[in-house]
Amino acid sequence: MIVRKQLDYAFTRLFKGKAFIIFGPRQTGKTTFVEQLLAKVDKKTLYLNGDDADVRETLAKPNAAQIAQMLAGYEVLFIDEAQRINDVGLLIKIIVDRFKPVQVIATGSSAFELSGKINEPLTGRKYEMMLLPFSYAELVNDTDFITEERSFEQRLIYGSYPEIINDPQNAEEHLKLLADSYLYKDLFTLEDVKKPLLFEKIVKALALQIGSEVNFSELAQLVKADQKTVDKYISLLEKSFVVFSLPAFAGNVRNEIKKNKKIYFYDTGIVNAITRNFNSLANRNDVGALFENYMIAERMKFLHQNQMEADCFFWRTTQQQEIDYIEKTKGNFLAVEFKWSERGKNKIPLTFTNAYPDAETLLISKADRGTFLNG
Repeated sequence: MIVRKQLDYAFTRLFKGKAFIIFGPRQTGKTTFVEQLLAKVDKKTLYLNGDDADVRETLAKPNAAQIAQMLAGYEVLFIDEAQRINDVGLLIKIIVDRFKPVQVIATGSSAFELSGKINEPLTGRKYEMMLLPFSYAELVNDTDFITEERSFEQRLIYGSYPEIINDPQNAEEHLKLLADSYLYKDLFTLEDVKKPLLFEKIVKALALQIGSEVNFSELAQLVKADQKTVDKYISLLEKSFVVFSLPAFAGNVRNEIKKNKKIYFYDTGIVNAITRNFNSLANRNDVGALFENYMIAERMKFLHQNQMEADCFFWRTTQQQEIDYIEKTKGNFLAVEFKWSERGKNKIPLTFTNAYPDAETLLISKADRGTFLNG
């Protein structure tokens, strides 16, 4: 079983008088992560699953007397798929405030629902972390550097979801099932998604233009929808951890692009499942964009796994000078250009280095990706 990098972080946050909340896409191993965590804790645990109707009914209107009866004799309460439970934030608040010896651990696959239900009642009462598909660092730690390097094409094509890593022979089948049903399960149960066919068109359009700036007006025309609907559905995709966006970075240069966004998927296997393109890298023309998506998604995993806060952007001028990834943290300013081909004539634009001399600049090709992936 692959050990997740965030396990120690989670372990050291338990029994500190706060709930521990784990977000992330469906099928990324949140339940398995908690099982690994509970094995380290070795405390008597009550397990509840929000997908079970009787659990939702029992906890519909929580009160202290009911909770006391439910928790009698337990030291840990594990609520899986917590976003399915009405007023789950109030439930957790009561436990944190009145049943202090009990540690609450909750998982949720829909940030837009779970965050809305827990943020206000649990202000100052929770730790949070996001669990994404396996990272390069986790896979190297499980095997070794050489083995993971040999699997690089496999990762670009099929991604790093746990089920794909554990059963690579059936990767294509697993990914199609994930992309067609599990990934959007939470979204399609909401009233917000009233046009599932339109939603799927938007997802496919995004998958076909990774690495490019997304013009929401043009996208709306392409899928024959109004821009507000497109904006809303893309926002839902972000809040359910399917995609993430990088806004344009603008500071000292007059002709910098300031408004557009680039949108990436957290997993390249999902991109290929949506577009139904599992061809080898030698037989496809989008390998540069796929590599860019993979590298930036891996950086997102690195930031989350190390609990690092960062502002992330892309940079481009009206003269088409560009940098794929800009990262600003406290005291650090990083600019990275990703190129599938060897370095050759590729360079960081002088316009950028002259305008931002304090930035650390990197040019990363497929040959030297390992250093960047390890942080």
